[in-house]
Amino acid sequence: MQQAVRAYNRRDWAEAERLCRNILAAQGDYFDALNLLGIIAAQTQRMEEAADLLGRAVAARPGDAGAHSNYGNLLKYLRRFEEALDSYTRALQIKPDFAEAYNNRGVTLQELRRHEEALESFTRALQIRPEYAEAYNNRGITLQELKRYEEALESYTRSLQIRPDDAEAYNNRGLSLRELKRFEEALAGFTRALQIRPDFAEACYNRGVTLQELKRFEEALESYTRALQIRPDHAEACYNRGVTLQELERFEEALESYTRALQIRPDHAEACYNRGVTLQELKRFKEALESFTRALQIRPDFAEAYNNRGVMLQELKRFDEALDSYTHALQIRPKYAEAYNNRGVTLQELKCFDEALDSFTRALQIKPDFAEAYNNRGVTLQELKRFEEALDSFAQALQIKADFAEACYNQGNALQELKRFEEALNSYARALQLNPGYDWLFGMWLHTKMLLCDWSNFDSSIADLATRIQQGKKSAPSFPVLALIDRLSLQRRAAEICVNARYPVSHLLPSIGKHARRKKIRIGYFSADFRDHPVAYLIAELFERHDRERFDLVAFSYGPDTRDDMRKRLSAAFEQFLDVRTKSDIEVARRSRELQVDIAVDLTGLTQSGRTGIFSHRAAPIQVNYLGYPGTIGAQFIDYIVADLMLIPQESRQYYAEKIVYLPNSYQVNDRKRQIADKKFTRAELGLPATGFIFCCFNNTYKITPGTFGGWMRILRQVENSVLWLAGTNETAASNLRKEAEASGVSAARLQFARRMASPAEHLARYRAADLFIDTLPYNAHATASDALWAGLPVLTQIGESYAARVGASLLNAIGLPELVTTTQGQYEAMAIELANSPGRLKEIKEKLHSNRLTTPLFDTELFTRHLEDAYMQMYERYQADMGPEEIRVAQ
Repeated sequence: MQQAVRAYNRRDWAEAERLCRNILAAQGDYFDALNLLGIIAAQTQRMEEAADLLGRAVAARPGDAGAHSNYGNLLKYLRRFEEALDSYTRALQIKPDFAEAYNNRGVTLQELRRHEEALESFTRALQIRPEYAEAYNNRGITLQELKRYEEALESYTRSLQIRPDDAEAYNNRGLSLRELKRFEEALAGFTRALQIRPDFAEACYNRGVTLQELKRFEEALESYTRALQIRPDHAEACYNRGVTLQELERFEEALESYTRALQIRPDHAEACYNRGVTLQELKRFKEALESFTRALQIRPDFAEAYNNRGVMLQELKRFDEALDSYTHALQIRPKYAEAYNNRGVTLQELKCFDEALDSFTRALQIKPDFAEAYNNRGVTLQELKRFEEALDSFAQALQIKADFAEACYNQGNALQELKRFEEALNSYARALQLNPGYDWLFGMWLHTKMLLCDWSNFDSSIADLATRIQQGKKSAPSFPVLALIDRLSLQRRAAEICVNARYPVSHLLPSIGKHARRKKIRIGYFSADFRDHPVAYLIAELFERHDRERFDLVAFSYGPDTRDDMRKRLSAAFEQFLDVRTKSDIEVARRSRELQVDIAVDLTGLTQSGRTGIFSHRAAPIQVNYLGYPGTIGAQFIDYIVADLMLIPQESRQYYAEKIVYLPNSYQVNDRKRQIADKKFTRAELGLPATGFIFCCFNNTYKITPGTFGGWMRILRQVENSVLWLAGTNETAASNLRKEAEASGVSAARLQFARRMASPAEHLARYRAADLFIDTLPYNAHATASDALWAGLPVLTQIGESYAARVGASLLNAIGLPELVTTTQGQYEAMAIELANSPGRLKEIKEKLHSNRLTTPLFDTELFTRHLEDAYMQMYERYQADMGPEEIRVAQ
């Protein structure tokens, strides 16, 4: 046996094993031989054989404490912890002062999560052997598990006093210091561990985690990379390397790290989850959804994964599924404020505003300092037209988070709805300071300045806006661009940016089936303006005059139910009038499909109250942009735009995503049933001077550019005693216009602002007090020009490049007054001055207007209806012949 021991000590294990087996062959189960063979088998990784040999050794000498201890060590290695515990207990019964057995018993109890008992075992080992460094280290680990970090720290410190070069103890001490948020000291501990043992992967890893806590991400990255060089299969190092790369916004690299972590450990739920978060940042929403779903397959109680899965479903417009995901998250964690907040956002999208409000309220009850929930609550209150409450919510959000650009932006939107434009401008300006690139903000800020006639830095702001649009930035909703930039290429680009960001083509509904030919074509008119509104004033008679033998009409109303006379009139004009305010875009599209609408006509387009998302789901086989939005929608799902050759000349067609429907006269419908009050207003009643020429423009202030106003001032200077009569506006805009007038050498008193009239009929009647309507550029008067012409007031316009800049010319050509269409600023000003100074010439034009008013096409609603119906028929016939949309020309 002595020879076998000597062979073992010189690491000639094969010889030692041969000698031991010879002894066993000669003497049977000889304890020393069995014990040494068991040790050799364990050291050569033959664990099951080692267990058998050591078990036989214990049986051969049941009173040997060391044998029981060795057997326990092997059982512990084989993770047979209960059996190992029995072995250590037997060893200690035989030898009560066996410190190593107490230490190993403690380690086994740790594995069994019986930490209090483990602590007792380590304490007992140290009572027997006070200088036992390993027991101090293990005791520290147990205290750490019990979250008694200060005591753990003492244990590690004592271990290191005994054994100063123990890298494990430095590493573990660092873990306790990290838990105590003493990050710099923890870092020093991990660094010392690595000085002692440079290939200590775990210390590299923990150093990285600590550097991450200190926001020293580049250094953390180096530590994780080093840990993986030492131990390439370190899943946690891969995972945390991904987290660090995510913090550094190096998302593609982060993705690689998470993928590698999952290759090493496919059941790593957190890696799946963070991989999903990274894909979310990369806007790869479908892949992110798959990652969150996989995380939930691994860990079904992962509330955060359910929450983020909901966010992805929301991004993919799968709102019902998103709600289901949030519900699961809240079942797992009932006080999950973020899930309530996200649930509220989804309910907003589904137009379930009251339920959304409840969700945000619940989020705030759980987390009163949740700025995002206050902001979203404000948006919901805004949708409910509870603007003052919305403002309170945004103010709360900003009180909690002063640098919250989104809340500033939304606050500006609410203030604009309340026509508190100066305050709105301040909110937008603050948001711009916080986040100059925030989506749509720059355009809203500029639009509000225009509403206030604040033209400071106008030229540079317009140039900035144009550059942002050219770069594809989400800098402005497309509608304000129409009044600022008369360039078709930029208007189309702005529309495309808006549509692609807000209303991408949806595939949530199946491809729309082919409609069988029917006797009547079903037309769906979609609008927020079926009420007392300029669009309704123009179009009401069209609905009443549609040929009911050939057409069936359905109204989809998503604006307020004002219950005014116009609303009642319009409701009576349709076979079906559907109030879809509370329905989501996909629900409205689905309802339109159920009703088998053949042609869906969007009357609002990309305006503030528009619901373009409905058409992204393909509400009908044929979809048309008409009247409400004077420009291209920029979407592949809108098939046609209704226009005329004056609005869209041949050379401009390339700037429209839709196919053009050319009507023979003007594109704009008019209602010849509109009443004009019999009352003859005196100038005094209207606040106008008793004598002098009255130039008039009742366009909204955002249409008045410095160029237009400068031209008006030059006209006033050339026409003695003339005044400019403008639409009543906010006081700031009026004050700014007066200042601009004075700066141009024109008395502010020559600007007069009209007050609101009691009725539309009286508003039309007062036009008769004016002498000439002078138009704006690049956004002409549209319904306002029709009002003036219907009331008998000539309109002088200047034609531009874009759709909105050519409406005046379209109307004037259709009423037989092309002489009032000018092509340059100089021509426009000269014509205005000539007409003001030549009463005879102006009288001739007025008489011509009076003569043409009911004899030319502009106000011939019956003729217009037949032309538009002809266009609808041609669209429908192409569809029935399986031919795609193409340019349509309607004959006179």
